Amino acid sequence: MQRIATLDDVARGLDALVALDPRLSAVRGRAGAVPLRLSEPGFESLASIIVSQQVSRASADAIFGRLTGLLDPLTPQAVLGAGEAVFREAGLSRPKQRGLLAAAQAVAGGLDLHHLCSLDAGEAIAALTAVPGIGPWTAECYLLFSAGHPDVFPARDVALQSAVGHALGIDPRPPEKTLIRIAESWAPWRGVASRLFWAYYREMKGRDATPIA
Repeated sequence: MQRIATLDDVARGLDALVALDPRLSAVRGRAGAVPLRLSEPGFESLASIIVSQQVSRASADAIFGRLTGLLDPLTPQAVLGAGEAVFREAGLSRPKQRGLLAAAQAVAGGLDLHHLCSLDAGEAIAALTAVPGIGPWTAECYLLFSAGHPDVFPARDVALQSAVGHALGIDPRPPEKTLIRIAESWAPWRGVASRLFWAYYREMKGRDATPIA
C-alpha cells in the first residue's frame, strides 16, 4: 500500500483520477487547493473522528477543543478516568460518550491503532467496527487521515454525497450504495477522490465539512 503522506502524493493521485475519469478535471479546477489532512495515528486522532460523527465541522472543532482542554493529554486512561460531568462540559452527546469510552477501553485492552494503519483496509475496518460506537464512517475516516490509506471513500458522508451529486449533475444526491458504485471507478485513488470532493464541497458551500484530523 502506497501511503498518501505528502501533497505530492495528493497531486499524483489527482492526476491519476483525471486520467481515470475526465469529468474530474472540472471538479479539480473548481475545488482549488486539496489539502493533505494527515494526523499522527493513535487514540487522539480516533477520538477526534468520533467527535466529528453527525455534527458540523464547526461544532466538532468546538467540542473537541473543549475536550482536549479538559483532558490534556487526551489518552485512553484520561477518558476512562473522567466522569460524566467532564463529557457534559465538553458538549459530548450520550452516543459520543459511549463511543469514546468504548474506544478507550479497546485501546487500553490492546487494540493497536498504529498497527491497524499497516493493514488492508477491509481488515482494519473490521477491527475498528468491532468496537461499539465505531461504525464504517469513523473507521474509514481514521484510515484516510491517520493511515493515509490511498483507496478509501466514506460514501456515507453527506457532504461527499452532496459534492459528488452537484459536481456530476446527479439529483437528488446519490445515496450511499449509489456513491459506492460511482467511486469504484476511482480506485485505487479513492482516498484522494475523497479529499477532492471535500475540497469541492468547501468551495460549493463556503464551509469546510472535512472531519477533524
